Amino acid sequence: MESIFRVQEYKALFYRLFLVYLFYFIARVLFLFYNYSFLGVETTYEFFRLYYYGLAFDTTAILYVNSLFILFSLLPFRFSKTNTYQRFLFYIYFISNLIAYSLNFVDFIYYKYNFSRTTISVINVLKDENNVAGMLLRFLITYWHVLFLFILISFFWIYLYKKYNIISKSIIIRPIYYYGSSVLMIILITVLSIGGIRGGDFKKSTRPINLVDANRHVTQIKQADFVLNTPFAFIRTLFKNTFKKVNYQIDEAIINQLIKPIKKYSVNQKTTPNIIVIITESFDREYSGAFNKDMDIKDFISYTPFIDSLANHSLIFPNAFANGYKSIHGMSSVLAGIPSFKDAFTSSPFSKQEIESIVSILNDTGYDTSFFHGAANGSMGFLGFGNILGFDHYYGRTEYANDDDFDGTWGIWDEKFLEFTKGVLDKKKEPFFSTIFTVSSHEPYKIPKEYEGKFPSENNQMHQCIGYTDFSIKKFFEASKEEDWFDNTIFVITGDHGNITTYEVYNKTVNRTAIPILFYKPDNSLKGVKKQLAQQIDIYPTLVDLVGYDQPFRSWGRSLLNDTIIKPFTINYSSSGYIMQQEDYICYFDGEKATGFYDIRDKNLENNLIDQSNEQMDSLELKTKSFIADFFDRIINRKLGNPNK
Repeated sequence: MESIFRVQEYKALFYRLFLVYLFYFIARVLFLFYNYSFLGVETTYEFFRLYYYGLAFDTTAILYVNSLFILFSLLPFRFSKTNTYQRFLFYIYFISNLIAYSLNFVDFIYYKYNFSRTTISVINVLKDENNVAGMLLRFLITYWHVLFLFILISFFWIYLYKKYNIISKSIIIRPIYYYGSSVLMIILITVLSIGGIRGGDFKKSTRPINLVDANRHVTQIKQADFVLNTPFAFIRTLFKNTFKKVNYQIDEAIINQLIKPIKKYSVNQKTTPNIIVIITESFDREYSGAFNKDMDIKDFISYTPFIDSLANHSLIFPNAFANGYKSIHGMSSVLAGIPSFKDAFTSSPFSKQEIESIVSILNDTGYDTSFFHGAANGSMGFLGFGNILGFDHYYGRTEYANDDDFDGTWGIWDEKFLEFTKGVLDKKKEPFFSTIFTVSSHEPYKIPKEYEGKFPSENNQMHQCIGYTDFSIKKFFEASKEEDWFDNTIFVITGDHGNITTYEVYNKTVNRTAIPILFYKPDNSLKGVKKQLAQQIDIYPTLVDLVGYDQPFRSWGRSLLNDTIIKPFTINYSSSGYIMQQEDYICYFDGEKATGFYDIRDKNLENNLIDQSNEQMDSLELKTKSFIADFFDRIINRKLGNPNK
């Protein structure tokens, strides 16, 4: 019976995988031993609490590294128990595992210099070195004790592996049982492996875990590297690192003149208003009538009656754009002024560093800061990145604690979660800063049953979702008006990124990232329509300007209240190039040079004017280069923090 159903082989497989977990645990202990003073893990309870969450990252790395070994262990070969085949499995197992495992040992030493787990970025650093072999030899000699530990532990691992041997003996195969059970086991383990690689989650509402997710359960950002393991960090960034320094040979004075990455505003008097930033899921500019009055769209329909009415009493920007294409891109752009180009900054090897943002500035000035998102805690990487930014509080589906209001896919219905949010804000000590990220305006484009048919859809289900979210925001505002904190609050409403469009004008290349930006203050001190270019990364410096912060701070955006320091512009990434808009032109930049210039009205980039080069085009190309150069320099050299420190 045991041979027919391959029980012995499955026991061996699980035992061998258990050994990988055991030695990853040992590596984590040694990592803490070598870097104890840097990691903030000071008690046994904290060790095991963080180790528990680290198991998800271990599982992902282990399953990636052992995928071939698992496959060949499961394949129903009749000779799978022979010594020759078991020796074959032995070599696959240890060649793949020891190569990956050795990366942890590199970080026993390298971490104290890099303060992050080693990622694929180290390869890009080594490419610029002329004597890699000499460097490696010097490392091994200097840190001989690490090499000795690795060899010693490897031999111990091999010894334990051999403690469980598969006995090879001839058996009579009953194909229906032997192959049938093997196929079922392959299917079962494949499904479980997919869940393990994603981080233990099969749900559509969450993404596979990434580096930023290590921050979800830490009390100090530096603990995240204890939660991680180096093979995971390396694998997750393999073939994905687009964060490399560029060599444009641009003088720093030019960058400071064109980009002004370090800014200072001191025009406005220092104040401490409450601030609420509402980032609306998939809020494309085309959905709102207030932002389309000059678009000349035939038979235009607005799906946001409340926001349209609020816009009449607000400062709005109907020519605004997102700096990315995903929700997490929107979060980093709006709150920290960090756009995402080919890849998300938050998924890069450099996301875990000190980042100056509107959160950190307001934390330093005595604000209570909080982030609200009705999805599963950690969804979209928000919790991890929120911890990096320094939010005092995170409120998600866990804190809401009532899945009767769960939409079945993403999170708590917007109306219900905004009611919950208001209840939390009512208890806050002022001043407070809160970011609210909505969830309901997202595929599969459902709204609560009691509202079906209430909002127009016009053959596009997204429209009824936008209508429902607009209605939910309306109820939030109406209820909040009754509270004392409301009159002393600045509200910002924007979208995280564009979405499905109906009108041709919004299907054009540049307009795919078109979003609304709105500032509202109950005393009508913020009011009007500004048609100049605006973007998500402008929101953070605008808020800094509004509260009268008079210290230098890092920002690639500009205050939307001040056009004198930086000319209005936008930048994002499309397909395989950067798109920068300013004044009369759009520049398309492939990473090395401008390959196209277009009239600012040519949003589909159809009529390339590059052969008609002029001074303004040359200046725009130089500005694009300057932005990219400073962007990667500050990220890679970890200069996103407070310039005053």
